[in-house]
Amino acid sequence: MHRPLNAMFNQNAFKLGLFSPNCSGGMAVTTVPERWDASWANNLQLAQLADREGIEFLLPIARWTGYGGETDFQGDSLETVTWAAGLLAHTRRLSVFATAHASFMHPLLAAKQFATIDQLSGGRFGLNIVCGWNQPEYAMFGLNLPGDHATRYRYGQEWWEVIKKSWETTAPFDWDGEFFQLRGARCSPQPIGPGLPPLMNAGSSQEGREFAARNCDFLFTVMINPEQGRDEVARIKALAKAQFERELAVFTTTYVVCRPTQREAEEYHQHYAVACADTAAVERLMQLQGMYAQSFPQDMIDALRVQFAGGHGVYPLIGDPDHVANELARIHAAGYAGATLAFVNYLEELPYFAAEVLPRLEARGLRMPAAALPE
Repeated sequence: MHRPLNAMFNQNAFKLGLFSPNCSGGMAVTTVPERWDASWANNLQLAQLADREGIEFLLPIARWTGYGGETDFQGDSLETVTWAAGLLAHTRRLSVFATAHASFMHPLLAAKQFATIDQLSGGRFGLNIVCGWNQPEYAMFGLNLPGDHATRYRYGQEWWEVIKKSWETTAPFDWDGEFFQLRGARCSPQPIGPGLPPLMNAGSSQEGREFAARNCDFLFTVMINPEQGRDEVARIKALAKAQFERELAVFTTTYVVCRPTQREAEEYHQHYAVACADTAAVERLMQLQGMYAQSFPQDMIDALRVQFAGGHGVYPLIGDPDHVANELARIHAAGYAGATLAFVNYLEELPYFAAEVLPRLEARGLRMPAAALPE
C-alpha cells in the first residue's frame, strides 16, 4: 500500500532527490574552496529549501570513513538515522531516507528507531538498505565483510524480514534463522501507516537486483546513458514482475553543473573536476569500486577519472538549463521514474536549478509546480 502523504508517491511523473548532502564534499571529489560543507546548519537549510521547491526526497550516504586525499573526501559525515529524524522534524512534505548498513545495526534496534522517526514525521520516512561492500568500514567495526554477494544479501534479507515482522505483528515472536535467533521479539511503536515506509536499495549485481525486486519500492542503478539504460530498466521491471509479481520503480543518479550557458558549465566542470580534482581521493575511490580490476582502455580510465572527480562516477548533467532539462527528459523517456541530483555546493546551486530547470520539466508535463503538490 502506497502512503498518500509520502512525497515518493505523489503525482509527479519524474521524481527528484538530493543525494549525499550529509557527507563532506557531497559527490564532488574536488579541492575547490566552495565544495560542500556537510554541517548540520547547511543540511537543515538545504532540506527546507528542497521542501519549498517541491523536491521529493533527500537520500544520504552511510559513510563511516573517508577516502583520504587532500580533502579526505566524505571523511566528515552526519549519521543518517539521526540526520533523517532531525530533518523530518523541520520540514513539511519532503521524504527523507535513512541509509542503513544491515550488518552494523541489530534489526530490532533499527525497527524501533525507524518506527519512531516514522511517527514523528507523519509517515514521511524512507529506508535505504545497504548490504555492504566497503571493506575498510567493516574493519572499523571489527567485522569481516563476507566474500560473496549471496551471503551479504541473505543477511540483508533476513535483517529486513525481522524488521518487517516486528512492524506487522503486535504479539511477541521467536525467530530462528541463519543469522538471528530471537526470543520474545517485538517493536512498539510501529510505523504510522498506512502500509510500510518506502524501501529502496541500490544494486547492480544480480543478487542486489533480486533483493530490490523482492522487497523494495525503488531500485537505484548507475546509468551509462539513457539509451543503454532503457533496456536495463525494462529487464529490471520484468524481473520484479515475473519472479515476484511486484511493480518496481527504477531510479538513477546524476551530478549537475548548470549555468546560463553551455560554455560556462563546461568551463566550471573542467575547473573543479580536472584542474582542482582531489587526485588521491579519486584514485582511492576508483580502486575500492573495482575500476582498475576491469580491462578498460586507458582513454576510458581517463574519462572515468574525470567523472569520479565530477560526481562519484555517476551520470553527468553539464550545460545550460535547456540542456539539463532535455537530459532529464531523456532519462524519463528511457523508463526511469526519477533521479538523484548532486552539486558541488547544493545551497549555492539548487536555487538556480529550481528557478530554471524545474519550470522546463513542468512544461514537459514531467512535474507539477511546488504550489500544486500536497502539503
